[in-house]
Amino acid sequence: MRNGKTALVTGAGGFIGHHLVKYLVGLGYVVRGADLKYPEYEDSEADEFMIADLRDYEQSLRVTKNIDEVYHLAADMGGIGYISAFHAEITLNNTLINTHMLQAARHHGVTRFLFSSSACVYPQYLQKNPDVVPLREEDAFPADPEEGYGLEKLYTEKLCQYFTEDWNFPTRVVRFHNVYGPLGTYDGGREKAPAALSRKIAALHSGDELQIWGGRKTDTVLHVHR
Repeated sequence: MRNGKTALVTGAGGFIGHHLVKYLVGLGYVVRGADLKYPEYEDSEADEFMIADLRDYEQSLRVTKNIDEVYHLAADMGGIGYISAFHAEITLNNTLINTHMLQAARHHGVTRFLFSSSACVYPQYLQKNPDVVPLREEDAFPADPEEGYGLEKLYTEKLCQYFTEDWNFPTRVVRFHNVYGPLGTYDGGREKAPAALSRKIAALHSGDELQIWGGRKTDTVLHVHR
């Protein structure tokens, strides 16, 4: 039974957005998905799916029209290798996407706006020790986020706060960590570490080596014996 509420999921062609569409449909929402692409591995359950480039404000206006709630997951992102290599492009793309979506949602009177942030907003100086302690929400400041992607996410969190404080526009923020699972991106450079490791290990032959980032003192080398 549909409850009559309409929801927009941006980034609905991606891993988290695709699963969120299913979840919202199950709750009874009428769901519109929006992305530059359709999901990779199965059809979307969205009632409507719009191919849109949200770096363009007019397209952001188009996808937010007649929508009650926005779940904004669209972003130029990938694994750590990707976001470490393209600071200017990622920061520019995500700044345009996020500011346009906030403006468009407010213009159309959206009743709730959720912004998907990232663990990359947390200070790097708190994460250099392998024995890192669990991070708290308030640990994001004093700020020292991941360059590019993390810095833009932290800035947009503050922008959401300003929209709420200055214009009474209801926003919420969630910070995703390393999210992976069924139907996640498997290759192409934007996949998360578990998918990348699985793919690379499957392609190795006996005697091959695979270097893995993140050892306590140096990177780890995996030796394969089949």
